[in-house]
Amino acid sequence: MRLLSGLRPRLILAFAVMTIIGAAAAAGASYVSARNAILKSVQDAAMDQLKDRVGAYDRPLSTPPTQDQLNDFAGSLRLTAVAVHGNLRSVTGPDVTRFSPELRRTVAGDIRIQFQRLERDTGPELQVGLPVLTRRPDGSVEASGTEVYSLTSLVQQQQAIDELAKSAWQMAALVLPLAAALALLAARQVLRPVRALNTAAAQLGEGRLDVRLPAKGSDELAELVTTFNNTAAELERTVGEVRAMEADARRFVADVSHELRTPLAAMNAVTDVLDEDADTLPPDTAVAARLVSGETRRLTRLVQDLVEISRFDAGRAELVLDEWDLATAIRDSLDARGWREGEDLVTDLPEGVLARVDRRRLDLIVANLVGNAFRHGAAPVEVRLRAGDDGVTLAVEDHGPGIDSEVLPYVFDRFTKADTARARSEGSGLGLAIALENARLHGGDITAADTGHGARFVLRLPHRTEGRTR
Repeated sequence: MRLLSGLRPRLILAFAVMTIIGAAAAAGASYVSARNAILKSVQDAAMDQLKDRVGAYDRPLSTPPTQDQLNDFAGSLRLTAVAVHGNLRSVTGPDVTRFSPELRRTVAGDIRIQFQRLERDTGPELQVGLPVLTRRPDGSVEASGTEVYSLTSLVQQQQAIDELAKSAWQMAALVLPLAAALALLAARQVLRPVRALNTAAAQLGEGRLDVRLPAKGSDELAELVTTFNNTAAELERTVGEVRAMEADARRFVADVSHELRTPLAAMNAVTDVLDEDADTLPPDTAVAARLVSGETRRLTRLVQDLVEISRFDAGRAELVLDEWDLATAIRDSLDARGWREGEDLVTDLPEGVLARVDRRRLDLIVANLVGNAFRHGAAPVEVRLRAGDDGVTLAVEDHGPGIDSEVLPYVFDRFTKADTARARSEGSGLGLAIALENARLHGGDITAADTGHGARFVLRLPHRTEGRTR
């Protein structure tokens, strides 16, 4: 079946089968026509000869005829024939039992000449039967009861027909190479533009939006090429516009993010002072100060995440690799954010698991995964490090509501929220996207799953990786 899976073999097979069927049909029709012509000529000659010789017999036959009359009548025909009247038959000619009962019944019940072709041990033969007619006083004719039967061998004609059949099938067999050549030529003519379209489509899929094909002729394939060229041109225009819009959007986000960093730094300094003096302020003023402080920190995280994302989008994210004991690096990340091992946090971080990583980017991954588990999951949050032959894995699992099946495929998309009804959340909606980008920058990946009793995120990193710029 694999041999016929391509379009070329199927086209060749189809053309070859059609040509062979056509040649076989033509050979078969020629054979049937020639066979019928040969047999008809012999049949007509035998019937005409019998009628002529019976009509030329000028001696009267009594009713019923005598034996001598039958013998004389049959002998005058000078054919391999026998004359019969009831139980009386001429002594010359073949045995009357050699003639088929069907033919004899038909001749006895009709006044017309009859024939039948039979296959005998000695070969095919033609049997002809003719009733001898008498004329009534009123001028009409009727059967006299005397019948004449003649035999004609068809052996020579059968040999000629067999030779004709052999020649016909030999000619059909000779058509096979011609059919194959025609099929190859036809398939080549059909598949050449198809191959060109396939190559152009592959190039289009690889991002070469300027690929075009020359349209030749005015057939369906030429129309298909024209449609492809129009589609490619429209796609190039649309993609160009989208890319320009994306570049403008990335530039806008990057510019705004960088412009906000300076005033946010000043605002953070002010909110730090307000946080320190909040206890000495009037209650309403203290609440407002804490609200401003919280929103400022949230805005600062959002701007930091936007700056980080803009670096990835601009292709300026770089790795600074060094070999680290991952258990130590992960504990430092947890400690830096005040996440201590206890009832809320369970860690399993064996010492001696080494890998070349960018320490700052690993810290971002750990902070985002564990922070996401605390914000959207429930304690205890479990952090487990494992080493394998193909790399190392860091699993972060919580015991919260888990991840909805409709959200799971998009959990790493930017600004995705587990609860779509919640307009605001503590995070920026970019943490998991940033974690995934940093993992891929290391040559690794992050996968998410719903365990039925919480969410599990698994970071996979190779043991060693080379630094690269994205």
